[in-house]
Amino acid sequence: MRLNILAFAAGVLALQLQPVLPAWPLWALAGLLLCWPQQRRAGRISRGLAVIGCCALGFAWAGWRAEIRLADELGAAWEGEDVEVIGVIAGLAQEFSYGTRSEFVIEQALTAGAVVPRRVLLSWYAGRDTAQTARPVLHPGERWRLTLRLKRPHGNANPQGFDYEAWLLERNIRATGYVRPQAAERLETMVWHPAYAIERLRDAIRTAFRRTLPAEQYPWAGILIALAVGDQNAIDGDYWTVFNRAGVTHALSISGLHVTMVAALFGWLLSAVWRRIPRLALRLPAQKAGVLAACLGALFYAGLAGFAVPAQRTFYMLLVAALAMFSGRLLAPSRTLALALLVVLAFDPWAVLAAGFWLSFGAVGALFYIAAAVVGAGQGWRWQLRSWGLVQWAATLASLPVLLLVFQQFSLVSPLANALAVPLISFVLTPLVLFAALLPWWPVLAFAHGLTGWLMQFLFWCATWPVWQAPAPPWWAAAAAGLGVALCLLPRGVAGRGLGLVLLMPAAFWPAPQPEAGTAWIDVLDVGQGLASVICTREHVLVYDPGPLYGADADAGQRVVIPYLRSLGINRIDQLMVTHRDSDHAGGLGSVLAALPVGEVRSSLPEIAGTRCVAGQRWVWDGVSFAVLHPDAAAYAVDSKSNHLSCVLRVEAGGRVMLLTSDIEAADEAQLLARDPALLAADVMLMPHHGSKTSSTPAFLAAVGAPQAIIPVGYRNRFGHPKAEVLARYEARGTRLWRTDRDGAVQVSLAAGDVAVSAWRDERKRYWYGR
Repeated sequence: MRLNILAFAAGVLALQLQPVLPAWPLWALAGLLLCWPQQRRAGRISRGLAVIGCCALGFAWAGWRAEIRLADELGAAWEGEDVEVIGVIAGLAQEFSYGTRSEFVIEQALTAGAVVPRRVLLSWYAGRDTAQTARPVLHPGERWRLTLRLKRPHGNANPQGFDYEAWLLERNIRATGYVRPQAAERLETMVWHPAYAIERLRDAIRTAFRRTLPAEQYPWAGILIALAVGDQNAIDGDYWTVFNRAGVTHALSISGLHVTMVAALFGWLLSAVWRRIPRLALRLPAQKAGVLAACLGALFYAGLAGFAVPAQRTFYMLLVAALAMFSGRLLAPSRTLALALLVVLAFDPWAVLAAGFWLSFGAVGALFYIAAAVVGAGQGWRWQLRSWGLVQWAATLASLPVLLLVFQQFSLVSPLANALAVPLISFVLTPLVLFAALLPWWPVLAFAHGLTGWLMQFLFWCATWPVWQAPAPPWWAAAAAGLGVALCLLPRGVAGRGLGLVLLMPAAFWPAPQPEAGTAWIDVLDVGQGLASVICTREHVLVYDPGPLYGADADAGQRVVIPYLRSLGINRIDQLMVTHRDSDHAGGLGSVLAALPVGEVRSSLPEIAGTRCVAGQRWVWDGVSFAVLHPDAAAYAVDSKSNHLSCVLRVEAGGRVMLLTSDIEAADEAQLLARDPALLAADVMLMPHHGSKTSSTPAFLAAVGAPQAIIPVGYRNRFGHPKAEVLARYEARGTRLWRTDRDGAVQVSLAAGDVAVSAWRDERKRYWYGR
């Protein structure tokens, strides 16, 4: 059974890696033909065919579910159009810099002929490009009549970056958009439905916590809210950096351990009462009644936490154990875990795309694995300390391959931090916040807040310890590391433990990719409406603009640039060039400077310490030549808009040239033509000013003569970039155009006699892109 379930899971995973949806009925038929005849046969061949059949069934199941979900889509003709709808607020409202965001279930489209999906993610803006001036107060379960402007799911696509489109697909959110400034009308204050009732309860608990512990006086209140209702957005973004460096991120989310603790508490309380009432005990043994209570307690807390994968896994494991007990069967822990895996993937085939899925099942599997090797139980504090240390060692080691593959780092102090944080959070803080959720009493929350403060001081200290960072390993190295973990966790004295360390080495010490001497790699990252580029030579790194500011608490430097650099194993920036002041180019500056050491800052901003961009500056790194072409020194004496001070950079490697133009406009192009038109000739260019009609003059394009051009532009951006008349000029010249909104990150390789351009969405195509 266990092998068949693993084969089913492998089929589900294989489907999620497909560039297009296959014909799933054929795979389902093949799976049934292979599985069904083998059920009553013995032998290796029959078992092998059954495994193959289960893999085919998993592939078909995930394909069928994907086809159903993708069919609920926003009609292409209605993207960006006003649509009047009636629907219900379906989740916790999340505040951001300019308003409030919430999930919304559309019950009825009032606009004639409108084709809209059922579940969307809406932003309610307050005071930004709308007539609204007040932040709306939203509660789950409210029915509203709204005018929406929607777009299909779309996110930034970068190597090793977060796949926002996959995240939306897993949550069945089939469009995003915003509420138009026309008056919104609340039709009902509460629509009674089990899912809405749970979300309303979560909202009420969060509101009570915020009222009892104002953020101005209680800085750790967001952590208590996250432990109570799973609202991770309540935690300040800077704290997540601390948790990540200390290796305790999982403990601050509602994990399987928290759900298990709540379930055990519910089960113990009910069974203690049950066995004292003879009439009840005669009808149903107290042990079975306790198990039922534990399942109900786990279901309640998992629902309160938003039913994330770790909470799902724990609830399903308890449910399987309860069913086994009532049927009189005793299931091995590995069978229980396998059945929980089957149920999770049956409900949510996209769970395999989340790092939390692998961390959750990997950690629990490792604990079951080491528990199977322990015979008997010792006594005394030494045994308890040794057992706890073994648990921390197993959980840390099991998470290592996933952390290296997904995040390219792991905390060296993680075992120590978890040894204190996990028991304190799971067995002290979580019961306290749940008690306060049921009975809001200030002393309980104040005591929990005080304990959290002590814990945070310890975690701040842990965060100062070094973090192991390595480039993203290939999948086979991560798989080998997983096998190495299994060998390392073998009991002492068993042969093969040393081989486990050898298998861990490729993932932990995977070499950073580097261009050859005289070669330049230029990556134009997909950051939305803005610009962020990374230029790598053999031994040097230059960041050409750190990207846009997304909001008061998020920017491209933090979300895109730094994760990308770390995926390449880059821990230092030799030069950071900030081309001009506009926030779509300079918004990520603070995050980049805070995250990595920077050798030199070169910019056109007088308020930034460093070197000023001036035409004529030149330098050579590893056989690659760099030259600043604009602005000249006289431009700084003129009071003009920042676009005219954009730093233009020429990169030449092996006789091949790329021209990076930032946001120059027609007047700046004329100055470049007058200064030295020969230097403008290039093989690849960045389209000036994202394709604005104020740039890309015919004379400038003729002088550059680039066969290929890259447009750094946001999907359906509010400026309408790139403009149709500008695109027509490039197309008339036969220029091949690359767009970050369509192609994702674009990589250019300049080498002797060769120019190679590739797009991330082409290299890593998935069936949900553009759907």
